[in-house]
Amino acid sequence: MAEFTPITIAYGDGIGSEIMEAVLYILCKAEARIRLETIEVGEKLYKKHYTSGISEESWESIQRTGIILKAPITTPQGGGYKSLNVTIRKTLQLFANIRPSVSFHPFTKTLHPNLNLTIIRENEEDLYAGIEYRQTYNMYESVKLISRIGCEKIIRYAFEYAVKNNRKKVTCLSKDNIMKFSDGVFHKVFNEIAKEYPQINNEHYIIDIGTARLATKPEIFDVIVTSNLYGDIISDVAAEISGSVGLAGSANIGQYYAMFEAVHGSAPDIAGKDIANPSGLLNAAIMMLVHIGQGDIATLIENAWKKTIEDGIHTTDIYNEQSSSKKVGTKEFAEEVTKRLGQIPTKLPKADYPLIAEKQENNIEYKIDTKEVKKLVGTDIFMNMDVSSAHDIADKVNKLDLGNFELKTISSKGLKLWPRDARYETVSDHWCCRFMNKDGMEIKHLDITRLLEALSKANIDFIKVENLFEFDGVAGYSLAQGE
Repeated sequence: MAEFTPITIAYGDGIGSEIMEAVLYILCKAEARIRLETIEVGEKLYKKHYTSGISEESWESIQRTGIILKAPITTPQGGGYKSLNVTIRKTLQLFANIRPSVSFHPFTKTLHPNLNLTIIRENEEDLYAGIEYRQTYNMYESVKLISRIGCEKIIRYAFEYAVKNNRKKVTCLSKDNIMKFSDGVFHKVFNEIAKEYPQINNEHYIIDIGTARLATKPEIFDVIVTSNLYGDIISDVAAEISGSVGLAGSANIGQYYAMFEAVHGSAPDIAGKDIANPSGLLNAAIMMLVHIGQGDIATLIENAWKKTIEDGIHTTDIYNEQSSSKKVGTKEFAEEVTKRLGQIPTKLPKADYPLIAEKQENNIEYKIDTKEVKKLVGTDIFMNMDVSSAHDIADKVNKLDLGNFELKTISSKGLKLWPRDARYETVSDHWCCRFMNKDGMEIKHLDITRLLEALSKANIDFIKVENLFEFDGVAGYSLAQGE
């Protein structure tokens, strides 16, 4: 008797229930060896005051099965709500987001008939973590956190993916010409790991020109690896130029859990109209079947789906008079796919997946390297002060007892405004005072608390403290423009 794999199903919001029903219908007809557990997430939970959009009971199901197939959800706009996708990815440590993008020319309209690439996106870090603060009346902050270990995991995954899927090249996209620490470590780790895979070609693009090339010459790319926010943006670009965002599925992979979902959103404007394309979620389900070792069912469904596309049976989003023979709704599209189970596409590439379940390599132990000598050399103290010039701040601060520190620079939004010869007027209430160790004196954390006490007694509103360190004598902080 075949073993059935337990799967957690989330119907989501908007068109979610319609496309999920269509996909489950196809899985049933294809005799997928799965046992379903259904959970409720998203908008209904937000309305019940679950700020993350998920309940404890739902978490228990996901942790029990280890696999979730999720339809799109709607995150309410405005403050107080956290993205469910981000919450699940971070909680389950789903560090890798895999988004294949393929052209189905000539059956779907595209300017890029040879497009066939996969974007591997880091899933836990970067600006997408949503760590934000309002610091002053005028200034808002979003924190970009990148770890070396996070870079190592996603970049190694990308090269392993290339090897296992007979891909020839891995391209790294970053913005390390500007963000030399966060994006810089991503590029540096990419170069290091690339040396371990001499059989795979490697290259790097700055994200802006890389995105431009992706939009105009996607056929030059094979596997792209990048950080979280960039990956989110370029994967939608790739899906759109392939012919339709509605065709793309994605996988979120971790050491112990995996989540599969469509790339597109919940599209509430077309919900309940039976016109949504279920292909994105279906392709995600195919990725899920491959992941759990049911490559035979994945092959059966993908070939039937491709034959349906070849036969011109199309939903509204990809229908065109040149290549389409029949416009169908969500339910009828699913029925047409099941009619073709067992058939093989004649023009699109035939699917043929292995029966071996995908497992994450756990023989690599990631450790934080603490060999470098870390030395405290200063501190950046951010202040909320309503003044028109940094010179006014310097006049006030330099009258205080700064202890083992000296005021080195004052900047606003990364631009050095003091010391400089001319008084520079600017509209700002957010200032960064950089205090460095005076005459090379040793600095301790107690010196910083004493400095903060002196500022407090002077009624200076400090809002953030960012300590400055050297690692093996190399500055671990950026300089302000003009410093």
